Amino acid sequence: MRRSLSYLFVGAFAGLIATGAAAQEPPALQGVSAQEKSRVTALIDAAKQEGALTYWDVVIQPETNDALAAEFRKTYGLPGSFQVNYQLSATANLVTRVEQEIAANRVTIDIAAIGSPSWVFERANKGDALEYESPQYKFFEQSFKNGLGLPKFFAFNGAYLFVPMWDGAKTKFAGKSWKDVLGAVPAGRITVGDVSKSVAYLATYAGQRKILGVDYFKKLAEMKPSYLVRSEQIASRVVSGEDLFTFTGMPTRAYQNNQKGATLKFVFPEEGVVLLPQNMFILKKAPHPNAAKLWIDFILSERGQTILVKGEALVSGRAGFTSPLPEYAPPIESLKIIPIDWEKLSTEELQKIRSEWVSIFNP
Repeated sequence: MRRSLSYLFVGAFAGLIATGAAAQEPPALQGVSAQEKSRVTALIDAAKQEGALTYWDVVIQPETNDALAAEFRKTYGLPGSFQVNYQLSATANLVTRVEQEIAANRVTIDIAAIGSPSWVFERANKGDALEYESPQYKFFEQSFKNGLGLPKFFAFNGAYLFVPMWDGAKTKFAGKSWKDVLGAVPAGRITVGDVSKSVAYLATYAGQRKILGVDYFKKLAEMKPSYLVRSEQIASRVVSGEDLFTFTGMPTRAYQNNQKGATLKFVFPEEGVVLLPQNMFILKKAPHPNAAKLWIDFILSERGQTILVKGEALVSGRAGFTSPLPEYAPPIESLKIIPIDWEKLSTEELQKIRSEWVSIFNP
């Protein structure tokens, strides 16, 4: 009888130890296959040795970054001392910085995320992106088929777009078409994203001109718009009433301002919109490659996408994902997207398109 009780005690004690060990495992290691657990464990151990991660982005705001960084550490059991170094940048500045670091062979950035798909394809094709087959890529297969990413190299953490936007308390606008923007407000009271200084606005114009034609933009130029770069400034000027309308509003900024009491409205024009995937890639000579791989896995996961969409109202490309903000970040399938072959749209062609825009608007 005593021997039986001893066996029971030993068995129960061993069970408690096993349960405690499982409870101490970071969430990323729970409920996965032995092979995946081995893979992720190796990355976690290496990431702890690296001690940091650096990423540059053109959309994510500080509050969203803080939420992502905290959940990232928790997901992989990384210590509080692990640094997530984040830089919010203008698109042109990010492009310049990455190209300078690559040319100087002094790479400090691990991950770049930018809504300039042609440029990211160019980086991958020139061998500047690290090959990494994230297990999350299986949820982005349709995006890959649509030319919005490249298997083994990059997918997008979220996509954004530019659409007509106004303050519903100051401006009455019921248009459904890009053409309805013309004459919607008095000359001088509208803003347009500065294509001469932004690769994101340039990419958008490259698609819009295909369906609207150059003559449309000549008429838009007659409205004497102001030319701005930062989407935050564009939105704030509409909120303040300095501008009555913007041709290049972001639903992301409408959401963030409306959360604070603003009444910004926007429309997805019936002719379609240019979807800018925030393609996210690891630089080939990234100083923290293991942490970077974990970051890619996390951002593209269900949890990462939820935090990102809630914070930035970006459109997710993850299959089966339910948007928590369908008004601002609708399912990608519901959008009429202007088709563009981003991989074939060369830097040289984009420069010609930029020169065309400058000749029309004279910013």
